[in-house]
Parts: sequence; C-alpha cells; structure tokens
Amino acid sequence: MAARGSCRAFMDKPVPSDWVRTISAIALSAPTKSDLQQSDIIVVESKEMQRRLATLVSGQTWVADAPMIAVICGNNRRQRLLHEWHGVPFANDHLDALFNATGDAAITLGAFVTAAEVLGLGCCPISAVRNKAAAVSDLLDLPDHVFPFAGLAFGFPAQTPTISKRLPLQVTCHVDRYREINLKEAIAQYDEERATSQPYEKQRFPKNFADSDSYSWSEDKVRQYSEPERADFGSYIRSCGFKLD
Repeated sequence: MAARGSCRAFMDKPVPSDWVRTISAIALSAPTKSDLQQSDIIVVESKEMQRRLATLVSGQTWVADAPMIAVICGNNRRQRLLHEWHGVPFANDHLDALFNATGDAAITLGAFVTAAEVLGLGCCPISAVRNKAAAVSDLLDLPDHVFPFAGLAFGFPAQTPTISKRLPLQVTCHVDRYREINLKEAIAQYDEERATSQPYEKQRFPKNFADSDSYSWSEDKVRQYSEPERADFGSYIRSCGFKLD
C-alpha cells in the first residue's frame, strides 16, 4: 500500500459505473468525526461539465481528458438542517464547523484513492479546484456551507505511476512529543536523494529565479509558495456562510 504514485496518464477505457458507486460507498464509509458524515462526492459524468471544470483548474490541462472526475466536498449544511428540523439552535457556528467538514472530506478523499487503487485504477487529486472555488461551486450548484475540498481524476493508468520518495520518518513521525532534531540536515539529505532518484523535469518560475544546478524538492516547494495563491479562499468560505472565529 505504500508503493503508490499520482497518475495523470490514463487509458482510453471507461471506468464501470458500478465500480464508481462501490468506490464511493467505501470512501463514504470511512471514519467520520462523531458520525457527523460531513463529506459528499460529486461524480462528474458529463463530458461538457468535465470540460468546464478543466477550464477552472489552471495549469491542469490533462484534467479534460481524464476518464473520470470526482469532486470531494465538505458539507456542514446537513448538520445545520438537522438543527432547523429539530428546532434546536446550532451552537457551534465558528471555525471548528469548517474544520470538521474539511477533516471528513480529507478522510473521504484518502479512502476513495485507496479503494480505487485496490481495483487497479490510478488517481490524482486536484487541489486546484480551490483556485476558483466560487466558480467551481457555481458549476456544481453547491449550496451554503458546502465547499469543494479537492477534485480527483481516476481511471485505468496508461503507465505505472511514478512513486515519489517521502520525507524520512525521523522528520515526520514523532514519539511522545514533537521534535526537530537535525531537521535541516535531514531535508538536505532528502533533497539530494530526490534529485538523484527522481529529478524534476523543469524548474518552477524560471523568469523569477536563476536556473539552479542542484534543483531540489525544498527549492521547488519554496518557489511554489513564492507566488500568491488562493488569497480569496477565505472570503469565499465566508460567503458560504462559515464564521472563522
């Protein structure tokens, strides 16, 4: 299960509809905060809808050609409707409401990927659905308190996905308490190993940065977040009715 990678090249072969329903059912059966069940899956079957969605995820042109697209959503709306129907005030209208729905959506996404890969499918999450979250929300007719967490392309892989080496456990797995022992040295070693085993095909933002002879994972991530991205996402979330106090 540890040997997996993101797939962006798919065979021209449809995913059986009963597979999609089964995978969705498995994903939505994953653990959920307090049995609140605050995640939804929107399966985009219409090729026209998929094309329109692809235009909203900048830099992800391959999305339009993916066999199947799903959008995993956080959903705090149902909980609020339950309060309305039972005539009981919703007493937790603050950041935790968003946080719980986001957690459920993340768990659903991971469970969906795991189930799909068991069936031999390849997957690639698409966080870029949040680049233009309001437009994606309009496209999918999302009501207040429901928001797109991530898209997911899936289908039969055209080639074996590349497996990206992860940070060493000494960096990311802690015992008893959080520690940062020799973190800089560990990441430098990781950079070297990634550059040797899986070099980047291109460097980000070449117009903004000088060409690097030792382009590494850490440099790539720094360049990625050197440019503003989704600065309006907070205002979008507030427009959905969430309070972020």
